[in-house]
Amino acid sequence: MRKIATLALLATGLIALGCGAGTTDDATSKADAGGAKGDDKPKTAKIGQPARDGKFEFTVKSSKCGVAKIGTDMLGAKAQGQFCLVTVNVKNIGKESQMFDGSSQKAYAANGTEYSADGGAAIYANKNAETFLNDINPGNQVTGVVVFDIPKNVKLAKLELHDSPFSGGVTVSLA
Repeated sequence: MRKIATLALLATGLIALGCGAGTTDDATSKADAGGAKGDDKPKTAKIGQPARDGKFEFTVKSSKCGVAKIGTDMLGAKAQGQFCLVTVNVKNIGKESQMFDGSSQKAYAANGTEYSADGGAAIYANKNAETFLNDINPGNQVTGVVVFDIPKNVKLAKLELHDSPFSGGVTVSLA
């Protein structure tokens, strides 16, 4: 009977300790999240300003929407709505090669609607079709166009640029 009581007391203590550790972790996570929120402001860049995510430094050079078609009559893509062409410079600031993945880039309207990049249309928007399909070595940079096909009545407010599908991303305001 004594062993059962001791085990019950030990289990209760461990549970309490675990809950206490969870509370501390939660508080730390919330504090970190609060700190991260404070860090979000410096992470938001404007057109022409460099912004970093992981191994890449992005500089959005320009954004042009309202494009109905990219390419030629023989080889091209027609927008479902309108194409937005975002010219971006990508520099590898890491210590090993990294591939820029256009499909990891997102665009957002002012109401928060998320739009994915159109990799097929990007082939026609880039003179060098391999601009974003090859690894970028450390210290090297490429400039190319990321294409978004969005409804005609939508205006993009910001981009979220990523060095990989799993990175936190960096925000660039288009307003």
